[in-house]
Amino acid sequence: MEDILEKIALCVENGKINAKSPYPPTMRGQDGADELTEQALAQGISPTDVLTKGLIVGMEKIGVRFRDNQVFVPQVLMSAKAMSTGMAHLNKYFNDGSVQRKGKFIIGTVEGDLHDIGKNLVKMMVEGNGYEIIDLGVDSNADKFIAAIEANPGACVGMSALLTTTMANMKVINKAIKEKHPEVKTFV
Repeated sequence: MEDILEKIALCVENGKINAKSPYPPTMRGQDGADELTEQALAQGISPTDVLTKGLIVGMEKIGVRFRDNQVFVPQVLMSAKAMSTGMAHLNKYFNDGSVQRKGKFIIGTVEGDLHDIGKNLVKMMVEGNGYEIIDLGVDSNADKFIAAIEANPGACVGMSALLTTTMANMKVINKAIKEKHPEVKTFV
């Protein structure tokens, strides 16, 4: 059991999506996170174990390597894509209730900003840690965040911005959220 979970983690860490993917060259022709996740589930490994001992471990390792400047954003994006393909096999277990979610997380790129790379990375990490994601997309204003909060009581909120010119909108949106829903935890 541990062997296949270690392989899944290695695929995520190295951005090996599936057997057809030529990236990384050192893993060409090998099964990727897609096939290995499917195999692990077929072997009876629980979706929770696949997530926590395979997919998340791989993302944690690439996160450390990124923090230590050993890899760059493109490699992290490949890892996130590999994790996403594995998560696609697990989503049905989250959706049917056989694996309990930890809660809901609303995320969006703030008003005026059309960049979503950072948002999508955070989204995958949070989803991989067991939260249901409500993705507001890009260019999301305070009203959109507040409507999502009201539709999803108890959810946490994450705001993203890439541009320094739109980062100020985080403060504006956070203030609007706190005025209407002071109990909501927000993250920028």
